[in-house]
Amino acid sequence: MIHRTHPRIGRRSRARARRASRILPALAAMAALLSVDVPDALAEPPLGVTAQAFPDAVADRVGALFTGGLDGGHFCTAAVVHSDGRDVIATAAHCVGNPDTTVFAPGYRDGEAPYGVWKLTGVYVAPAWRDGEDPDADIAFATVAPVDDGRTGAVEDLVGGFPVAAEQPSDATVTVIGYPRSTEAPLRCANTTALFSGTQRRIDCPDLSGGTSGSPWLVGGALAGVLGGYEGGGTVPEVSYSAVMGDQAVELYREAAVAD
Repeated sequence: MIHRTHPRIGRRSRARARRASRILPALAAMAALLSVDVPDALAEPPLGVTAQAFPDAVADRVGALFTGGLDGGHFCTAAVVHSDGRDVIATAAHCVGNPDTTVFAPGYRDGEAPYGVWKLTGVYVAPAWRDGEDPDADIAFATVAPVDDGRTGAVEDLVGGFPVAAEQPSDATVTVIGYPRSTEAPLRCANTTALFSGTQRRIDCPDLSGGTSGSPWLVGGALAGVLGGYEGGGTVPEVSYSAVMGDQAVELYREAAVAD
């Protein structure tokens, strides 16, 4: 009896082993495919944590502002926004005081400008900023053209552009991407926001130090403000501000973005 039973058990075990040998590689292959095709849910830092912004379709629309060229040192941040001419960037008004010498490098990292360097060809600031530097009007739009005369096309053709969305909820979750002067790559932080006043919004994010002025505040992938406003965007790196984008800012954007 024992002699007859053992061979049957052995055959079943070998059959199961053969099936497992076929199934396990298939499962491994499927896992490999999923690991490639499905974004890592843990890739983004948690709310309130600042980390390096790695190159992607969002971060590449953001760039640093320099004086003269890449060797002039970056001092502010700007981002490409959607426009008819596909040539408009948004930043803080206090970042464009010297437009003749200011250039923009989208996607800038470690001394390299993968999408070229762009000069400012027109600057749009509100009268309230021009006449009295009203912090509630600390937003600017500018048109840009390539510094390299041999480059063709527009900046938005290369990196895309953020839509502009005003009048966001007071507790909107905002993502900020910007370039501190001390770093050669952008930082990213997301957090819920609150109204500091009826005209100013605040966010708690560490390490957004000097150089991040003009950084886009993104809500659902749309520009809802820029780092600036109250006290030039804040006096400590842990707390930053943006003027609330209202009708005046939207009209300014339309002036820069809508072709005649």
